[in-house]
Amino acid sequence: MRILLTNDDGYHAPGLKVLEAIAATLSDDIWVVAPADEQSGAGHSLTLSRPIRVRKHGEKRYAVAGTPTDAVMMALAKIMKDSPPDLILSGVNRGANLAEDVTYSGTVSAAMEGALAGVRSIALSQLYSREGMGDSVPFEAAKAWGERVLRPLLDAPLAPRTLVNINFPAGPADAVKGVRVVGQGLRDYGRLQIVTNTDPRGYEYHWFALSGTVDTPAHATDLEAVADGYVSVTPLHLDLTHFESMDLLERAYR
Repeated sequence: MRILLTNDDGYHAPGLKVLEAIAATLSDDIWVVAPADEQSGAGHSLTLSRPIRVRKHGEKRYAVAGTPTDAVMMALAKIMKDSPPDLILSGVNRGANLAEDVTYSGTVSAAMEGALAGVRSIALSQLYSREGMGDSVPFEAAKAWGERVLRPLLDAPLAPRTLVNINFPAGPADAVKGVRVVGQGLRDYGRLQIVTNTDPRGYEYHWFALSGTVDTPAHATDLEAVADGYVSVTPLHLDLTHFESMDLLERAYR
């Protein structure tokens, strides 16, 4: 089995090293094609207004000066064109990709691109507490549970254009209670804060920050699962059509 690894935290991110270790338990044919720099929040964006440069760091190892989507597209259409992957793993992201986060996430979007190309694709993210921010984020739960969560997904029947989103709960590995297959949750909107300050030249600048809002996890959602200490496994599909509204809209045009 040939596995392509990518992420949105960048080629040198510690979570990518964790993902390599997990992937090594599944295969010895591992390729890395990841963004050269951090692309958190890039979503499913791709680069159209400038050339994309690729740097080879070793056998089967490449850094792409672009977004996670750029990296996957470059891997599939150029770098691995003659030896396509059987599986794409994206992560392990530093921080959660739960609920509506999946619409912003470069980690999940890399898996989306793989799913669009017909490759089995899985996104992995590690939650952390406030005490573990920055470079000290612990990936112990992902390290201990990564292989256990991935193995059942290797041959599981997935519908076309479907990906799987995995989130490991914060805390020590021995505190993880198990795995839950759950739906995508939804938080109360309004958690975004804008921090405003003045630079040394006297110009105002702004920085997006997330506030500590109260989540509203419904029963059996990814938010609830990780809050309860479980690894969340959520299938996502790329058809965003809201079929329940189609009749209503059709009547509006009569």
